[in-house]
Amino acid sequence: LISGPISDTYGRKIVLCTGISLFILASIAAFITSDFLMLLIARFIQGLGISAPRAAGTAMVRDLYNGRKLARVISLAMMIFVLAPAIAPLLGQFLMISFGWRSIFTACTVAGLIAFVWLVIRQEETLIVKNRQPFLISNLMQGYKTTFTNKRVIISTLVQALVLGGLFSYIASAPQIFSEWLNVESKFPLYFCGIALFSALSNILNATLVEKLGMWFLSTCAIGFNMIFSIIILSIYYLELIPIFLYLPVFIMWSCVLLFTMAMSVGNLMALAMEPVGHIAGLASSIIGSTSTLISITIAILIGMLFNGTGLPLITGVTILAIISFALNLKNPRNTA
Repeated sequence: LISGPISDTYGRKIVLCTGISLFILASIAAFITSDFLMLLIARFIQGLGISAPRAAGTAMVRDLYNGRKLARVISLAMMIFVLAPAIAPLLGQFLMISFGWRSIFTACTVAGLIAFVWLVIRQEETLIVKNRQPFLISNLMQGYKTTFTNKRVIISTLVQALVLGGLFSYIASAPQIFSEWLNVESKFPLYFCGIALFSALSNILNATLVEKLGMWFLSTCAIGFNMIFSIIILSIYYLELIPIFLYLPVFIMWSCVLLFTMAMSVGNLMALAMEPVGHIAGLASSIIGSTSTLISITIAILIGMLFNGTGLPLITGVTILAIISFALNLKNPRNTA
């Protein structure tokens, strides 16, 4: 909520560099500390630092593009955003087992340094001086009013939050489901990585199609397909229409469809939300990102608490979210999107 408005005043690049620098310093502090409280503080500062690229980075893309071209670029960026929560825990587990827990923060430091150097050398400032907004309370209040009274921004943000809620619920519940319900704990990392690749394929396909078919059409089709497929899979499990030995392949198939459709939805929904608020892209990006993340994490916690030793609570939750998302997106103003 802070980095976005600041980037509207002082530019995107300085905010990105500051945030990444804070992340690097916090990673180094986490590496060298032996105190648990200091480790928690360092992790908190890491989170503050890395929030800047999320808001300012999205605003930077909005500075350069609009409409369907904006959706194309955001889709490619979202490929990393969607893949990261799926792959990061597995990578962290590998580093911790192989080299100890401190190696995780070594990797964070190296990644931060690479991003910082690339940003300084290669990335130009995208927000020209004449388009910058003075950092005044009145401007902030007007920006909040503009964002929260725009129908497309509100609906796109809510739908994105519900879609991400399903994604985060899956990421949180999948380890237990594969272990306790499907009894393939040892092969879970392999299955999970394979399933996560479908999100990357989806974003690549979306980047190819979005300029022809539009953001609203693709996001609605993706959510609708996920809704129908989830209803079918839920019915199969509840009515016990398949033998137990098919539970694993059917769940994997559903997982692939889930991540494929969610990846296609998220980038387009972000572009739909950002398009009307280009003049306050930093502030709007912060509001949209923080709101959707807060709602989605809350949803993931609630669905995770319903775990009963099977995958049914997750599939049920995702199905309900898909139905609500689909209904909401039908009310989303389309215009030329």
